[in-house]
Amino acid sequence: MDDEKPITEQALDTITTAVEATSEAAVTAVKKVRKAAKKVAKKVAPKKASKKKAKKASKKSAKKASKKASKKAAKKSSKKAAKKAAKKATRKSAKKAAKSKRKAKR
Repeated sequence: MDDEKPITEQALDTITTAVEATSEAAVTAVKKVRKAAKKVAKKVAPKKASKKKAKKASKKSAKKASKKASKKAAKKSSKKAAKKAAKKATRKSAKKAAKSKRKAKR
């Protein structure tokens, strides 16, 4: 981060990057869950049932599972990102305060 930028601007930058990272994580999680759901659907689907019924059922369960997983992943990554951003901001402000104290002493 830049020392010349105001703290609010720095915070906004970190939040923006956190949001971008969160959205990317959610997308990858959804993709992984869909893949896994397809595999499970193939194994679990009843063999005697018609293919159309099995397909519809697997789609519904896959959608629900992927929604749930993506929500969880998004929540988790946003929490992590927020924590990181807060930690970074506090460290920066502490460093700035120390710097200004040193300058004031001189």
